[in-house]
Amino acid sequence: MLARTGFVWDDKSTMSKRPKRRQQFAAVPMRRTEHGTDILLITSRGTGRWIVPKGWPMEDKRPHRVAEIEAYEEAGVVGKARKKAIGRYDYLKDGTMPCRVVVFALPVVGLLDVWPEDGQRQRQWFPASEAAELVGEPELQAILAQFTGPKTSG
Repeated sequence: MLARTGFVWDDKSTMSKRPKRRQQFAAVPMRRTEHGTDILLITSRGTGRWIVPKGWPMEDKRPHRVAEIEAYEEAGVVGKARKKAIGRYDYLKDGTMPCRVVVFALPVVGLLDVWPEDGQRQRQWFPASEAAELVGEPELQAILAQFTGPKTSG
């Protein structure tokens, strides 16, 4: 296939519009332990696979704040997301919609017993190395792998 200004020539030499890549923002809920860093993963509603909380841009909200809100809604996380992104990854939402996800670290100070999507998802803490293996997107695996290794001060 030849790509040209957002259009793709298919095998029949006809032009079709390529779906536009959409933007999302994600949180990596994390906690420091005596053994290193744990990451809180949640299950997706559709397939039940392990993912990080993420969502679409919100009017009048900065990207790190959107990530924070999504972590609250999807996982009952209490905490403040860091303002600087720690990475990004691409995936196909529902197998068809290309999305680029900008990722923010979110140190967790608490977890709610009841939250907006409680009952729709599971949440579970994993050591960072295990969390990296459980998510499906290679670029997200690399982001989570940044948190593996011995505990550091700070």
